[in-house]
Amino acid sequence: MLHTVNKSPFTSQTLAQCLAHLTDGAAVLLIEDAVVGATAGTVAGEAIAERLKTFPVYVLGPDLMARGISESRIVKGVQTIDYAGFVKLVTEHDAVQSWL
Repeated sequence: MLHTVNKSPFTSQTLAQCLAHLTDGAAVLLIEDAVVGATAGTVAGEAIAERLKTFPVYVLGPDLMARGISESRIVKGVQTIDYAGFVKLVTEHDAVQSWL
């Protein structure tokens, strides 16, 4: 399952809830305001780094750019993708769970 999260972890518990419910074969894609959660050196970034040991985590590059976040500030191991990569992830997974 592909899990998409769009809320900032600094204003919502959505990312933490998502990370707690991952099962085998899952992947996480941070979009919109959730991309700030992939910033290294934050509590959310540390939680993502821990989950990266078992699950792939992606961040939507255009949403990083829209928020002025450089890829160099992202947790090591988080993969930046574009819209085509987003579509590819959706087609590679049996289902998509949107955490709103």
